[in-house]
Amino acid sequence: MNLAADLRHTMAAAIGSDAWHAALEAVPRELFLGEAVYRYEERGWTPVRRDGISAEDWLRLVYTDETWVTQLNGVLAEDATEPVMILNPTSSSTLPGLVVRMMEMAGIDEGDNVLEIGTGTGYSTALMCHRLGDKAVTSIEYDSVIATRARAAILQAGYEPTLVEGDGLLGYEANAPYDRLIATCSVRTIPPVWLDQVREGGTITAPMRGWTDGVACAHLRVAGDGSASGRFVNDDVYFMIARPHTPPRRGDMTMGIGEVSASRIDPALLKDETALFVAQLAAPNAQHGWAEDIFTLLDVSNGAQTDVRPDPDGGWTVYQHGPVRLWDEVEEAILTWQGAGSPHQSGFGLTVTGDRQYVWLGEPDGPSWDLPT
Repeated sequence: MNLAADLRHTMAAAIGSDAWHAALEAVPRELFLGEAVYRYEERGWTPVRRDGISAEDWLRLVYTDETWVTQLNGVLAEDATEPVMILNPTSSSTLPGLVVRMMEMAGIDEGDNVLEIGTGTGYSTALMCHRLGDKAVTSIEYDSVIATRARAAILQAGYEPTLVEGDGLLGYEANAPYDRLIATCSVRTIPPVWLDQVREGGTITAPMRGWTDGVACAHLRVAGDGSASGRFVNDDVYFMIARPHTPPRRGDMTMGIGEVSASRIDPALLKDETALFVAQLAAPNAQHGWAEDIFTLLDVSNGAQTDVRPDPDGGWTVYQHGPVRLWDEVEEAILTWQGAGSPHQSGFGLTVTGDRQYVWLGEPDGPSWDLPT
């Protein structure tokens, strides 16, 4: 057994998925990482080039169960000449363990016709091809450069699925209906066309991420009336947000203006991922930030803003300005969540109909919040 095959075997055994073991052993991940990847270090995102380290070290990097970023704001790792500090990841090879968890969450099995939103490097696409067969896999990639690279790697690995360059939020009607739709990018809301392209009883599995960076992963089943509903999963799974769903640039705000009140909750609570997710339900168009110990929210759709700061006596003062009292909405949602025992995101669910998408707490008839249209 050569080193690459040996490392694939070790990785597959460590991930521990019997159903996907053969695919993990067969698909050469090194084909999908190109000539370089970014590694985050203290001095920034540092490009690690294949020709800059030994062949053995490169393979050991490839078969570590880690996510390797391949593009930052459109700049491929192989084109970077020095570390960069600010740019955000725009494409990566997700750690194989998470890829497999996502496919298991989606319930992908032999005989399924699958639509993948976000080809990325093409590694997950190849895994599905190995298990399901080429004709059962359709994958869409938004970025033309990434799509071209993925196509070349998938073909070199010996697979020929349907590969589409375009907006995955529009799906791909030609190969519908699908048994499973799986998104390897996060979305703010579920595109209605996805429901049209998944058969009755089929599923949609999609990480969701809003403008405050609150996250949850939805697993929905499509009903005969064209609606879909289901709970968020137990796993904290999220990916880079789909580019059409990225938030607009946050503008400047003047703090300490508007109506003044006392807060009933400590804003530091919103450093918790689930609490931030709940706050996002109440203020879906807002972006948040911290200015030392002052928490801020700015609604980019209408200019409403709030900042919450500690008092000398141990409480918190709230300033709210604009057409909507953002903190009142957030505070009420947090108190409702706490009253239900502060459950994880999996204590919530999502229902999508033709004219409404809403997240509910506990059961579909429980407290609910509409997602932005």
